[in-house]
Amino acid sequence: MAARIRETIDGDLEEIHEINVTPFIDVILVLLIIFMVAAPLATVDVNVDLPGSTATPAPRPETPLFLTLKDDLTLAIGNDSVPRAAFAAVLDGRTKGDKQTRIFLRADKAVGYGELMEVMNLLRGAGYLKIALVGLETVPSDASAPSPQPGAAP
Repeated sequence: MAARIRETIDGDLEEIHEINVTPFIDVILVLLIIFMVAAPLATVDVNVDLPGSTATPAPRPETPLFLTLKDDLTLAIGNDSVPRAAFAAVLDGRTKGDKQTRIFLRADKAVGYGELMEVMNLLRGAGYLKIALVGLETVPSDASAPSPQPGAAP
């Protein structure tokens, strides 16, 4: 806080108290620059083994359309195998051309992430952007049960 003295009309001296905001603005600008530099560093690639989901599943439509990626990397729409070359045409036939249809994509556990992304790119290329990934529902573990320690005998 800064104080100045000014002379009034009567000739008296009077103190004027004002907040000097210049240092405050300087501090805010420095903090802004620090956050702008540090923000990209907060998104780091980390190797992680993702667990199963215990969330409440979303309601399914009456007639879901399942696209399955098998362990031998073949595709199946519903129960019918489909060659990748005819994939878009068969999918358009099943959805009657409705690109807003939600496609339930499920893949075998042995399928790699790259192969799954290729199938998702096939879906995107065919114009289907509403994709739901299907997984097994896991039962939430009991919090009161002791968890086994790494290296301990069961």
